Amino acid sequence: MAAVTTAILALTKAGSHVVLFSDCYRRTRQFVGTVLSRFGVEHTLVPPADLDALEAALRPDTRLVISEAPTNPYNTVVDLPRLASICRPRRIKTMIDATFATPINLRPADHGIDLVVHSGTKYLAGHNDVLAGFVAGGRGLVSLVRDLRHVLGGVMDPHAAYLVHRGLKTLALRVRQQNATAQALAETLADHPKVERVYYPGLPSFAQHEVAARLMRGYGGVVTFTLRGDLATGSRFVDGCRIPKIAPSLGGVESLVEQPALMSYYELSTEERAAIGISDALIRYAVGLEDPDELIADVLQSLARA
Repeated sequence: MAAVTTAILALTKAGSHVVLFSDCYRRTRQFVGTVLSRFGVEHTLVPPADLDALEAALRPDTRLVISEAPTNPYNTVVDLPRLASICRPRRIKTMIDATFATPINLRPADHGIDLVVHSGTKYLAGHNDVLAGFVAGGRGLVSLVRDLRHVLGGVMDPHAAYLVHRGLKTLALRVRQQNATAQALAETLADHPKVERVYYPGLPSFAQHEVAARLMRGYGGVVTFTLRGDLATGSRFVDGCRIPKIAPSLGGVESLVEQPALMSYYELSTEERAAIGISDALIRYAVGLEDPDELIADVLQSLARA
């Protein structure tokens, strides 16, 4: 989050306006909506990947547009070239959090995006043992972020930097395997009678599949799906999985599974979660490097008991 907040603060000031998609990472939304507002920065939320709504929300004082690609947890993929074509003529900066994609699967800067953010905690380091964040972009913008970082203090310690450097050596191999495993898992879940819907860019049924196929080299290692059932159904599934660890992170060598309603959004009621699109039976599964057949077999046995 230090990478995200420092970059946003570097590009905004009192009187600025920020637009972000409503399915952005909840802490990013929280920062923009509660912290920035205290300093005179206004914001507008627009529906996921809706670029017509985005364009309509832009104002003369808009300075920054923020999104993820893909988003957490629904894997929404915004059309980055079109986003850039809307913002650049208006001299509005764009920032994309590409943590889910990694630089292996998607490079937003190649599509005209100004700043790209990655959580080094996830795929870049890849072993669930470090906290780190990165901001990449043109020299001028990155200089602004770097100068503010010295003031705010969000500086990575040397050992964390070493761990990320170590992880980068195997990043491409890990991500390609996770892409393949996640695709196989998504296809299996899409045909399962106990699964209501699967959110994965590699499926032809996915809303932004055409955009993802055009922009991405792989579809990522996170498969999100909704079970046919309620909160208890989701809990039985998560508890019944034997291979993945129950944890809210992602991108490591170990598979992780979570039920967002009881973890990331535990403080909200069922009705409050539904209002922001988080179903009680929503599951986010981040595949690791275990044997794909064993992972899928484990998911199937847990579904049978859920």
